[in-house]
Amino acid sequence: MADKPSVLFVCVHNAGRSQMAAGWLRHLAGDAVEVRSAGSAPAETVNPAAVEAMAEVGIDITDQRPKLLEYATAESSDVIVTMGCGDACPVFPGKRYEDWKLDDPAGQGVEAVRPIRDEIRARVAALLRELSPAR
Repeated sequence: MADKPSVLFVCVHNAGRSQMAAGWLRHLAGDAVEVRSAGSAPAETVNPAAVEAMAEVGIDITDQRPKLLEYATAESSDVIVTMGCGDACPVFPGKRYEDWKLDDPAGQGVEAVRPIRDEIRARVAALLRELSPAR
C-alpha cells in the first residue's frame, strides 16, 4: 500500500451509503487517505436524507455527486468496500476487499438513515485504525 492509501466505497447508486462512508473517511482521516466513491448505476443526486443525516454531525456532503464506477478507479484503489448491495466490482489480485452489510437508505427518512450513518461511522473508524495504526 502506498504512503497515502486509497479507499473506494461502492454501492449501486452511489447516493447514500457510499457517500456517507466517503464523507466520514474524509472527515476522520483528513488528507491521510485518498477517498473515492462510485456506483455501477449512479443516481442523479445524493440521497437528501443522507445529506441531512451527515449535516446533523457536522459533515457537509452537498457538493458530492454520484459517479460511475470505472475500471481504472477500482484498479488503482488499495481498499475496495462494497456496501452490501450485491454490486459487481472488478477483482484485482492484491487488493483488499470488504463487503459491509448495511441497510439501504433509499426512500427512507432521516430517522431511518441516522442508525445507518452511525454504523458506517464505526466501520470507517475501524478501517482507518487498520490503515493508520498510529492514529
